[in-house]
Amino acid sequence: MDKDNRDDFTFAKLSDLKMPATFRISQMHGTRKPYSFTEVLEKPELRFHGVQQSPDFSDLYVTCQLVADNKPLTIPFRTSFKAFKSHYTWNEWITLPIRYCDLPFNSQLTFTVWDIAGPRAAVPVGGTTFRLFGKKWMLRRGKHRMILWPDREADGANETTTPSKIGVRDEVGRLEKLLKKYERGDLPKSEWLDRLTFRKVEELHKAETEKSENLFLYIDLPCFDFPVIFSEPGASNVPTATTSALTPVATTPAPPTSTFAADTHLWAIVDPDIARENPVEDKHRRLVRSHRSSPYDRELKPNAKIRDELSVILNYAPSQPLTSEEQDLIWKFRFYLTRDKRGLTKFLKSVTWRDPSEVKQAVEELLPQWTEIDIDDALELLGPNTVDSRVRAYAVKQLSRADDDELHLYLLQLVQALKFESTASDQRSSRSVTSASAVSNDDSGLADFLISRAVRNPILGNRFYWYLMVEVAMEDKVMAKMYGRVVFKFMKILEDNGDERRDLMRRQGELVDSLAKRARDLRTSKDPRPKKIEKLRAFLADSKNNLASMPPLPLPLNARVQITGIIAEKSSVFKSNMFPMLLFFQCADGGEYPVIFKDGDDMRQDQLVIQLFTLMDRLLRKENLDLKLSPYDVLATGPSQGMAQFIPSKTIAAIVSEHGTLLNYLRANYPDEGSVGTYGVEPGVIDTFVRSCAGYCVMTYLLGVGDRHLDNLLLAPDGHFFHVDFGYILGRDPKPLAPPVKICKEMVDAMGGVQSVHYQRFKSFCFTAFSILRKSANLILNLVTLMVDANIPHIKQRDVHEQVLGKFCLEMTEEQAIEHFERLLNDISPFTVVLDRMHDWAQYWRS
Repeated sequence: MDKDNRDDFTFAKLSDLKMPATFRISQMHGTRKPYSFTEVLEKPELRFHGVQQSPDFSDLYVTCQLVADNKPLTIPFRTSFKAFKSHYTWNEWITLPIRYCDLPFNSQLTFTVWDIAGPRAAVPVGGTTFRLFGKKWMLRRGKHRMILWPDREADGANETTTPSKIGVRDEVGRLEKLLKKYERGDLPKSEWLDRLTFRKVEELHKAETEKSENLFLYIDLPCFDFPVIFSEPGASNVPTATTSALTPVATTPAPPTSTFAADTHLWAIVDPDIARENPVEDKHRRLVRSHRSSPYDRELKPNAKIRDELSVILNYAPSQPLTSEEQDLIWKFRFYLTRDKRGLTKFLKSVTWRDPSEVKQAVEELLPQWTEIDIDDALELLGPNTVDSRVRAYAVKQLSRADDDELHLYLLQLVQALKFESTASDQRSSRSVTSASAVSNDDSGLADFLISRAVRNPILGNRFYWYLMVEVAMEDKVMAKMYGRVVFKFMKILEDNGDERRDLMRRQGELVDSLAKRARDLRTSKDPRPKKIEKLRAFLADSKNNLASMPPLPLPLNARVQITGIIAEKSSVFKSNMFPMLLFFQCADGGEYPVIFKDGDDMRQDQLVIQLFTLMDRLLRKENLDLKLSPYDVLATGPSQGMAQFIPSKTIAAIVSEHGTLLNYLRANYPDEGSVGTYGVEPGVIDTFVRSCAGYCVMTYLLGVGDRHLDNLLLAPDGHFFHVDFGYILGRDPKPLAPPVKICKEMVDAMGGVQSVHYQRFKSFCFTAFSILRKSANLILNLVTLMVDANIPHIKQRDVHEQVLGKFCLEMTEEQAIEHFERLLNDISPFTVVLDRMHDWAQYWRS
C-alpha cells in the first residue's frame, strides 16, 4: 500500500467537537384513532382529550431530555405551539446546554409526544429513547425514524423499555435505510431513474403509513464531514480532522498526522480465541515457575525493594486484578508470605488453577500452613471467583472463629454465598475460572456450618430461617430448590432434637401470611385512609383471626422479643404510596414493640443498608467512638414484603412545619434553661444529635444513599437523628446535582450554624468516623459484592464494587482523604432545597 492510499480513511474525535449538541424534531407519521363510544361512556374524561376533540390533528407537543446512566443531564425541553393542518410537523431545532465533547458514551435522548387531556392536563401519546452513539462508537447523524411506544413516557434507562428501534423492520424502514445510503453517496445516481424511484417511494410511504398501527417520530441530527468517533479528552494520540472540518459545512480535511491504531479505545476487534490461553504466555509462565519448586524457594526472602512492592500488592482492593508480573512475584515469595494474613487472597489469585501441580502445592501444602486470615478475607474466598471447595472449606473454618453476634452481622451475605457452592447447581458456567481436574468440587461445608450455628443459637436461627425463606420464594427455580434443601435439613435437625422452634417458625409464617394478605387488601382498596385504618383495627380485634391474643411467640423481626398479641386500637395505616401498616405488638414482659409492615415493596435493599449501618456502628464502637446511632431492625419476609421496627420520631419536614426549627422541637421535649452553649436544650440531647448526624452523614456517603429529602430524615425527641427509606443506593439518585454528602440546612442550623462549636465537633466526628471505616473498607466491599447476585433490582448487574470503592479514597493518604471529605462536606447543593419543597407539595396533595 502506498502512502497516498494509506491515509484515505479520515474521522474526527468527539473530544475535539467543542460546539453545543443540537438536533431537530422534524415530524410525526402515523394515524391516531379517536376513542370508541364505549370507552368514552366508561371514562367520560376522555372526551376532553385532544384526539377526541380534533380527531384529525390535535395540539400535540414534544418534550425531550438528555440522560446518561439513568440520570438526567439537562432539564426537559418542549416544542413551541403549532397549529397543525395537514400533518404533524414541528421542524424545531433544539440546542442542548452541553457540548459534544462532554457527552458520555451512554448518552440517550428521550422523546415523549403529549396530547391535551383537559385544562392544565396532558397525556402521553407515546415515548421513545434514542441512543446518541451507535454500536461502533460513532456519533449518529442524519435523519432517524423512531417508533413511539403508545401511551407511555420515554424512560431513559440504560436497559430501556422504550427503545427507538425494534428488531422487526417494515418496508418503510428498509426504504429509508436505502435513502440514507443514497444521500451519503454509497449508491450510484441516475437522475431519470431516481425521479421515478422517489415518486414510487412516496406512494409506498403513504400507503404503509395509513396501513400501520404504529406512530413514528422523525428527528434530524447534524451531518458532519467525517464520522465522529467517541473518545475521552485524554486520548491525544489519535489522528483527527482539522477543527474547521468538524462543522456541518463542507471543507477540505487536513490529513492525519499519526497512526490511528495507537488508541485502543477506538477499535473493537472480535477475537475468537480470546477465552483460550495464549500458548506463548503459558509456556513463559511454566518456564518462569518451573525452577522454583526446589527447597531454595522455601527459604527465599525479598530484599527491601521487593518487600515494598509486595506490600503495595497486598494492599490492593479485593476487586483489583493482578498483572502476570505481580502474580509471578507473589508466587516466587509464596512461602515467605504464609506468615502474612493479607497475602492469602492475593496468592490464590496467582495460582494457575488448570495446572495440577500448582493447585496441589497451593491447596495441600501452603494453605494448611498459612497464618489465620481475617474475616473480610474469608468472606472474599466465599465469593463467586473461588471454585476449589478446599479453599472454600478453609474460609468456612476461619469463620467458625467468629462469635454468634459477629456471625449475625454477616449472615445475610453468607446465605447468598451458598449460591456459589459447587453443589448449588450442576451448571458452573457462571464461574470466572473454568473447572479443571485439579480443582475439587466437593461440598465445602458452608451450609452445614450455618445450620449448626443456627440450631445452637435461636436468635441466629430465626434470622437464618427467614433469609432462606425469601430465597425459596424467588423466581430462580434452581436456586430456590437448593435453598429448599437447606431449609428441609435445618428443620429436620430441629425436629430430631425435639426443639419446639420448628412449630414456632410455622406460627411465625402464619402470622406473616395473615398480615401480608391484609396489607395487600388495604394497598389495593380504593377506600380513603380513615376507612383503611378502621378496617385494619376491626381485622386485628376480630378473635377469629387470633391476632389480638396469642401464645408467646418470638417476633420474626427480633426473636429476642416475645409477643402475645397486637394492640388493635393503637394500630394505624401510613399515608405513603404503599399504605404500610403500623402495628403495636404486645410483649410478654408487658411492654410494646411498634412495627411497620409493608406489602408490595422490596425491603431487601433496606435490609442490606441497615445491616451495613449496624456493622459500621460496631466497627466505630470497637475504636471507642459512640456516635449514638440507632439502626432499626428490618426483615424482608418475602421478595416484595417485610417489616421494620418503628422508632417514635418525626420527620424534619413535620418538625419544621410544627415547631419552625429543630432546636424548638428539642427544646420542647428536653428543655434546660440554665444550660450554657446548648440553646436551652439539655447538653446530652445536643451531643446525641451532633454525634448521630455525623455518623449517618459518613455512612450514607459511603453507601451512596440517594433521594434524600426532609420526609426521610427523622429526629427522635431525645436527639437521635436517623435516615429511613433506602430505595436509591450506590450512587443512584433521582435528583439532579445531588451532593454526595447528605446534610441539610436545618441540621446545620440546629447545631448553631457553620461557625458554632457544635458544628466543628460534628465535622471532627465525621473525619474520625471516616478514618476508622476506611480501615475496614475491604470488609464492607466484600459484603456488598456478595449481594450482587441477590437479584435486588437496584443492585443487579451494577459494578457495585467500584461504586463503593471510590468513596473510601483508598488511593489517598489519610490526610488527603479527610481533606477530600471536608470539601464534599462544604459542597451542599442549593438545588436540593427546591426539590425538598417540591416533595413537600407532593406529600400535601397525597394526604
